[in-house]
Amino acid sequence: MEIIQSLLKEMEQEAQTTRKMLSIIPEDKFNWQPHPKSMSVIRLATHIGELPSWVGMVLNTKELDFATAPYDPKVINSVSELLAYFEENLAQAKAELEKAKLSQLDEQWVLRNGEDIYSSSTKAEFIRVSYSQIVHHRAQLGVFLRLLDIPIPGSYGPSADEQFEVLEKA
Repeated sequence: MEIIQSLLKEMEQEAQTTRKMLSIIPEDKFNWQPHPKSMSVIRLATHIGELPSWVGMVLNTKELDFATAPYDPKVINSVSELLAYFEENLAQAKAELEKAKLSQLDEQWVLRNGEDIYSSSTKAEFIRVSYSQIVHHRAQLGVFLRLLDIPIPGSYGPSADEQFEVLEKA
């Protein structure tokens, strides 16, 4: 399978799980955080919602330098806004990837903070890193929600909550 088609397929597979996770966040817990060093639930969820936009950024730039690119996260006030934000970024990512040329994926892309280089890889490799970031932060969100006693949907199979639900019905 061509790499672009493979990346598109993976993007959609991960989007299905991400939608499930984002949709169950209780709005009255948006500002909760498990530790002072942790992001709040809404800050983490907003970051998950914006990460698909990294696909277009990677395809259309040579680098992201945190020292020169101020970060201003979108303000989200409801789960419906969060889901719309995620879907908007996802649609943009798909469109950018669908029009990408294979040669673009072999170009170098750098993530840095001034002189400190965090990553230097091909654009294809960093698109995969952005997918991994979604999975990583989605798992963090799952832990946050578990600590709030919110039943967690499965990601790559049933969750403990879903398995327990099946056992209760048996």
